[in-house]
Order: sequence, then structure tokens, then C-alpha cells
Amino acid sequence: MFTGIVAAIGKITSVKPLEGGLDAGVRLDIDAGGLPLQDVALGDSIAINGACMTVVEKTGTAFSVDVSRESLNCTAGLDAEGEVNLEKALTLAERLGGHLVSGHVDGLGRVHRFEPVGESWELVIDAPQDLARFLAFKGSVVVNGVSLTVNRVEDVDTGAGKVCRFSINLIPHTISMTTLKHLRAGSAVNLEIDLIARYVERMLSLKA
Repeated sequence: MFTGIVAAIGKITSVKPLEGGLDAGVRLDIDAGGLPLQDVALGDSIAINGACMTVVEKTGTAFSVDVSRESLNCTAGLDAEGEVNLEKALTLAERLGGHLVSGHVDGLGRVHRFEPVGESWELVIDAPQDLARFLAFKGSVVVNGVSLTVNRVEDVDTGAGKVCRFSINLIPHTISMTTLKHLRAGSAVNLEIDLIARYVERMLSLKA
């Protein structure tokens, strides 16, 4: 489990295909940036842009993970070198600063608009319509591993199909401490819906 509070900005420094041909995944070598690795062991979990991955190699300042082809097909930002948001798995001794996050990406969103509003920034994302029932005003959502609050949500027909369009306000601290600063209109983002909403939807879907 995670909190969605980014601990450090790391960097994918190498993307190496795993053995097995086109259906195989990749090994990522990641510079941990300011993320302390002293308490990280092989087999531990680290969220990379919101996707929970298992550490298979590590040094004092870097670590490696293997990403399956299925995970690559369902996520964004794990197939090329560049900056990534990092968070180690939650322990029971830590504050829950964001919300409970599983590190399982539920779908890919697309940035509709990202622009400054006063001292903050407005991030507007088009989510797949099948995630619409999980997104609510003042509810929680994870974008590229960052726990955020939905300020506005609406269902929109874009002409190419329906999407759930939601808006988020980003304060300067969030911009400076995460990779969200690099987003542009059209950027793909990893989305994870609220854990509680997932269980509520399941319970309501069952017939009494």
C-alpha cells in the first residue's frame, strides 16, 4: 500500500528488453534521486509513477525493476528514460498524508488542459468512461502516483466518444515536488481510482 505522497523524483536511466522477444517486458534502471534506499530490500515494492513495482536489484543510490509487457500496455511513462515520481511502500508507523493507494493503475487518462490559474495550476484530465462512476466532486484520485482531490467532474461527449472530464487544482508545492510539471495537453497519465469507491461499487453491484 501507498499514500500517493511522492517522496522523491527519480529518473529512469536505462530501459533494457527482457529475454523473450516482443511479448517480453523490460528492465528499468532507476536513479532514486532523493529517495533513501537503506531500508529497501530485494523484493520490496516501490511505486513508479503510481505503478507498484518490485525491486530486483539495488545499489546505494539506484534500483532496478522488471516491468511485464502487460504492465507496459496498461501504463504510461514506464517505457522510456526520464523523470518519474517515486514512493516506497507504506508502513504502519507513517502518517497517511494522502489516501490509501494500492499502486494498481486502473486506466490511462489524457490531459485535456494544463494551465496556470493565479498562483496555482489547473489540470484537466479526460478519463475513460468506465472510470466515471468512481470519480466524484471532492473525491480522491491518483495521477502518476500523486494523491489529488477532484474539484470538478462532468461527462463529456467529445465526438469521438464519451469521457469523464475532471479538474484538479495543483498548488506550487505539488508542481515543484512531482513530475506533474512536465504534463502538456495530450499527455497520457496513469490513473488509480479511490480504494473505498472500488469496494462500494462492488457491494452495490451485488443483488441482495
